[in-house]
Amino acid sequence: MSSDNRVRLIDIARGALASLGDTLTVNRGLLRLALANPEKPGSIGLLLQEQAERYPEHLALRFEERAWTYAGFNAWVNRIAQALKAQGLKPGEAAAILMDNRPETLACVAAVVKLGAIAGMLNPQQRGEVLAHSLKLTQAKLLIVGEECQEAILSTGLKPGNDGGRPWLWDGDSEAPAPWLNLRALSRNADDSNPPETAAVLQKQTAFYIFTSGTTGLPKASRMTHYRWLRGAAGLGQMALRLKPDDVFYCCLPLYHNNALTVSWGSVLLSGSCLVLARRFSASRFWDDIRRYDITAFCYIGELLRYLLLRPETASDREHRVRLIVGNGLRAELWDAFVARFNIHQISEFYGASESNAAFINGFGLAKTAGFCPLPFAIVEFDGETETPVRDRAGRMRRVARDGVGLLITEVGNKTPFDGYTDRKASEAKLLRDVFKPGDCWVNSGDLVRDQGWRHIQFVDRVGDTFRWKGENVATTEVEAAFEGFPGIEETVVYGVQLPNADGRAGMAALTGLGEINGAALARHLQSRLPAYAVPLFLRLRSAQETTSTFKFRKVDLKREGCDPALIQEPLYVLADTALGYQPLTASLYQRILDGQLRF
Repeated sequence: MSSDNRVRLIDIARGALASLGDTLTVNRGLLRLALANPEKPGSIGLLLQEQAERYPEHLALRFEERAWTYAGFNAWVNRIAQALKAQGLKPGEAAAILMDNRPETLACVAAVVKLGAIAGMLNPQQRGEVLAHSLKLTQAKLLIVGEECQEAILSTGLKPGNDGGRPWLWDGDSEAPAPWLNLRALSRNADDSNPPETAAVLQKQTAFYIFTSGTTGLPKASRMTHYRWLRGAAGLGQMALRLKPDDVFYCCLPLYHNNALTVSWGSVLLSGSCLVLARRFSASRFWDDIRRYDITAFCYIGELLRYLLLRPETASDREHRVRLIVGNGLRAELWDAFVARFNIHQISEFYGASESNAAFINGFGLAKTAGFCPLPFAIVEFDGETETPVRDRAGRMRRVARDGVGLLITEVGNKTPFDGYTDRKASEAKLLRDVFKPGDCWVNSGDLVRDQGWRHIQFVDRVGDTFRWKGENVATTEVEAAFEGFPGIEETVVYGVQLPNADGRAGMAALTGLGEINGAALARHLQSRLPAYAVPLFLRLRSAQETTSTFKFRKVDLKREGCDPALIQEPLYVLADTALGYQPLTASLYQRILDGQLRF
């Protein structure tokens, strides 16, 4: 046998073994999904204990220069759990956690859920009234604060001693200020055996409170049960990603967000692989970290990948071992560019929400899709003007045709319960009843998606972001995509603004990266890519966009300020004449719009 044929046979054998390994991993995921039962014992803490017994010497967690094996991390978590138990934390109660990304945060979360308690994941970026509101929603029996978040928690006006006797636990390298309790001192010599409470936790119990971003109002606390977390870990980590114990998974997203706490940690913990945690996302340091830790997979949000694409190309862009990435929000127009530049072909885009009872995952390696969902869902006709689903004379909704765009709804059932929010009224507002038959119940996702066929969807827009103009629904994401490729534009945020004497809302785009614009050229660029009704009538040039800590653009203030030059100090432009293109929006020109002399 020639050496070439021998190499070929070895490659075939390796491929067959890899395929067999993938099949076994997928089958284990299917089995876990089939056996999951909300009424039976099973929890995140129990899974951690099992993996500590199965892979005691495998690395579970790395952070900068520190590392923990599964056995070591589990023992550390147990010590913290004993300290929290000594402070009175009981099953079913909540412990609020306010900390930046670091190993201690994850250890505290694991300790809380091992006791059958609930980890309320507060956002360290919040301050004052908003943070106080979030803390109140948790109804926490104790509070764990990292020293880096001391200023944030004190901005609420609360402090230990005037907080109803609730214990305040301090975690940091410096001494705890009186009368805070030092969590590290309390847990240092605590018992490191597995707490008995863990075995009694039922899958239906709440594990976390995950807060919405608050882009349209005060945040809401959604419930994440052990059942939904474990099913997500099986569906993503085993069936879609097919992670192995030797994989190294990088996460630079905040732990108070489900992309980190559920998607990333869940996939890693179930596979027995290693999680590399970063303090935060840094576009300039990202690939250095990927090579430093020999990363094979990472989690993303769409804007994160766009920031990486905006960085100057280098000869080392393909020098890494990343074989797959998982996340949501990768725009279709950036998909091919990212694959070509960084040579990462397995993009497991998914769709889900903190409060959702179903999720989609691109587990078949297809491009430009949010993936497939085996659970019951429907895409129904939607009225963009009233922002409600369309019902016929009998009060029933209608499904859109293939390739149609509509409102995504998911059915509530025994296997797909709706955990909702801590606020019952907010939970009820998410539900649609008597949708296709009397008595049925569905969750309103609040998202418009495209039916791609074969139970696959493509995200189109948020309901609140889509607006109606000239009798047509305008999807902001599709308009934002049309700006791609125009020289100088870095970020685009599209929204609708109200005008006097006009039905619907006119399109407006806030742009960064442009000191000045060629109004005629930009108008031609957009007119060649969009129908006339979708071309924005107004532009606003900004030095930076306001975003949440998870890279979502905040549109509340933009919508409120509209296009009034008296309220906005930044340059404004209007498409008053399509032949001339965009021209500066002066006070006199704006007055002509108000007086009805200039109509669109």
